[in-house]
Amino acid sequence: MRARIEREPEALTIDLSRPLGIAIGQDFSAQPRHFGAPAAQTRPWSVAGFSGSVAQGASCNCNVLTLIPHCNGTHTECVGHLTSAPLDAYRLIPAGLLPAVLVSVAPAEAHRTDESSDPAPQAGDLLVTARDLQERWPGSVPFEPRALIVRTLPNDPDKRQRDYTDLTAPYLSREAACSLVDRGIEHLVVDLPSIDRAHDEGRLTAHRVFFGLPPGSHALQAAARSAATITELAFIPDTIADGAYLLQIQAPAIGGDAVPSKPVLYALERP
Repeated sequence: MRARIEREPEALTIDLSRPLGIAIGQDFSAQPRHFGAPAAQTRPWSVAGFSGSVAQGASCNCNVLTLIPHCNGTHTECVGHLTSAPLDAYRLIPAGLLPAVLVSVAPAEAHRTDESSDPAPQAGDLLVTARDLQERWPGSVPFEPRALIVRTLPNDPDKRQRDYTDLTAPYLSREAACSLVDRGIEHLVVDLPSIDRAHDEGRLTAHRVFFGLPPGSHALQAAARSAATITELAFIPDTIADGAYLLQIQAPAIGGDAVPSKPVLYALERP
């Protein structure tokens, strides 16, 4: 099934029957983990006379799922991650298709770049920099993108089940986050566990820049970009080339500042 998208300056076509999934499915036997969180779990819900498991004699299966969206797989979060007032991420995720670009970057050794974060990067840290994003940005895009997908290199398949507890994953420099705001990017998708360093004294510099939330503020009304979203722990297969796409972020209607999600790309075709 093909859909014709009317968007100046030209019309585009996408094949709705060929979505390109870039989410890590919630596999309870093999999954990524971040920040020392326990693994997501599933277990039968049982009460007297009902085991919750067909294998144990119940009439049907009924499982209890335990997970931490921020730490156990692909998830989409909102500025409510940083504010005292609650905000549900799923309510901010656009229902339609977003013009997007996908770029692949090799994070730079922090001591080899003049880009920064707060606190200052430590020895051995790797940064996704504004310079690298600029250099890898597609030269010909048929629209102004509202979303960006970042694939970091090397793109090892074990990202889909990597335990980041004792690792310092790459993260965005302050300048990289500022450059996305300047470009009008409202929805960011990354294959990193966080766009900030896991242990950064609670500064969350890149988050605050992207959401437009001043340093130290926890007031929702202070966020200049309160409708923006960040999707983390995605996985973009090498078979999906850099370039322009339409992005759909699918998520269940579950309250909270972060929700498990399924970002999907659609390749563009000229009629």
